[in-house]
Amino acid sequence: MTAVTDEGPGQGRGQVPELKHGRNPDEGSAPRKGVEEDRDRPGTGWDDGLIARRAAAVTDDGAAPEEAPEAAQDDDVRPQVEAYVPDGSPLSPRLDALRELVGLSRARLDRTTLAEAGRVLDEAAARQRLSSRHTVVAVAGASGSGKSTLFNSLAGAQISEAGLRRPTTSSPIACSWTDGAAGLLDRLAIPGRLRRRPQQSGSRADEALQGLVLVDLPDHDSAAAGHRAQVDRVLALVDAVIWVVDPEKYADAALHERYLRPLAGHAEVTFVVLNQIDRLPGEAADQVLDDLRRLLDEDGMALGEHGEAGATVLSLSALTGEGVGELRELLGRFVQERTAATRRLSADVDVAAARLRPVYVAEGRPGLGEQAREEFADRLAEAVGAAAAGQAAEREWRRNAGRACGTPWLRLWRWYESTRQPGSLDRAAHSAPPEEHLTARQRVEQAVRTVADDAVDGLPGPWAQAVREAAVHGAQGLPEALDELAERAGGAQGRGPDAAIAEEGEPGGKGGAHRGRGGGKPPRPAWWPAAVLAQVAMTLLQIFGGLWLIGQIVGVLEPGLLTPALVMLAGIIGGPLVEWSCAAAARGPARRYGQEAERRLREAAAACGRARVLDPVSAELVRYREVRERFVAVTEFSTTGR
Repeated sequence: MTAVTDEGPGQGRGQVPELKHGRNPDEGSAPRKGVEEDRDRPGTGWDDGLIARRAAAVTDDGAAPEEAPEAAQDDDVRPQVEAYVPDGSPLSPRLDALRELVGLSRARLDRTTLAEAGRVLDEAAARQRLSSRHTVVAVAGASGSGKSTLFNSLAGAQISEAGLRRPTTSSPIACSWTDGAAGLLDRLAIPGRLRRRPQQSGSRADEALQGLVLVDLPDHDSAAAGHRAQVDRVLALVDAVIWVVDPEKYADAALHERYLRPLAGHAEVTFVVLNQIDRLPGEAADQVLDDLRRLLDEDGMALGEHGEAGATVLSLSALTGEGVGELRELLGRFVQERTAATRRLSADVDVAAARLRPVYVAEGRPGLGEQAREEFADRLAEAVGAAAAGQAAEREWRRNAGRACGTPWLRLWRWYESTRQPGSLDRAAHSAPPEEHLTARQRVEQAVRTVADDAVDGLPGPWAQAVREAAVHGAQGLPEALDELAERAGGAQGRGPDAAIAEEGEPGGKGGAHRGRGGGKPPRPAWWPAAVLAQVAMTLLQIFGGLWLIGQIVGVLEPGLLTPALVMLAGIIGGPLVEWSCAAAARGPARRYGQEAERRLREAAAACGRARVLDPVSAELVRYREVRERFVAVTEFSTTGR
């Protein structure tokens, strides 16, 4: 076979003129050289907003392209502004959901994890700006498989060099059946000197191939590393691929492990052709073809048999032409559907979603339930000493009742005891061993760890880490804030728990939610004045009876000891009786007062913990639910689910 030269049209029989024109200025931007490089170019990178948006493509430097041959100057060469994604296609909402997913996740996931999704979005945006009337199909295969011969056979002309020398094809060569594909070929970085036109006979088969752009790739098993790199680059950009295998290498592990197995999800845009069947005797071709189907099934690639969607598998001989007509007919129907690009992008989205699944799909039902919140509040209440504060408030109530309703002699004794040890009660209330403070801090830290563990149960690693970081960050200063609440509650016992709780409405001490209710002292029940009057009456009876007896003893009054003794005895017995009755009556209100003080301190501690820990944790969980919903939208119309 004669190699095609670069001297221009008319250089030998069977050769076709190369397309001298380079980039179609109406069709798109310059070829992309990689995702990272493209993101770094001004105007095309992802923005830093919450939802990532794709910026407009960078225009070229304005250099005029070379003149195209006269054959290319027809009505087909016009700006390609139509989107390749059809209206109503499920791909559009999936791409939007993937774009939002990447934007929401960028602050939580590293760039490596999101790299594949970013590449898919980049390529979707680039493909959308180009022609929707063309389908780019690559012909790939190993050395000696006859892919270049098949390429020439489909084109009907000697375009790609074929021969015994290996490797024969060193650079991708393109053959376009219609004009207007310059932007697509620019995207593949195929220079103008390697762009050709087929030899068309005007038959119905040639009409069906209108819109086909066929690309012959270098050998994927070439000894030249640069050739393999070109194959990998172009395969990531084309709409479909024809894998050409021969009877000797159809089971090559490199082919299956490096390409067919990873691209199993792209079965709908994959053709697997067993070439050189003319070398197989009798029924050997059918046996090899069945074994090839078996290997593809083991690779996980669905086969398009019995009307089901999947890869097309057939046998042919590019050298003799046997089966080439069938492949041409299948390609014609495939091209006329004009859905290859959409199917390819949909499969790419499936692959990206499969890679992202471990970082978005939870194993259980993560979240903060009521039980976890209540247990967290219980631990904080224990750390702040809410129960002890309630008991102290109850004792304070009963102490005030005793002061108000007790006998004057007992109150005088208590005053005397307080003067002997000034400040002892205050020191007992305010002083605490350092070990207790340390224990309270440890309880707070344990409460934070426990609630974080409950919240992240089943969460994927990155989001679990984000929730834990939010909990730890919010817990900074929480022990100090709780200590401040406890100190205020303890320091206000002399003024009544209402006054203490009035200062606990805010973690920072600015509260006042209950300010002014207690007036700085425990509220007095309505019966206290009557009890006080009764105690005063008992005291007066004691004084009156005592003075009466003294008067009789000194002879001022007439003798008669029984009556004044009874009066004095009534006062002596009645005073403690009134005091005991008041203590019994105050027991219930004191208990309720202590419980109310405990409840308020508990609520203040819970509010402090909620604002510092639970709310940030809940915000992270809400963010995870948002990205989970976006991920579900990405996978809702997957290729495998159609």
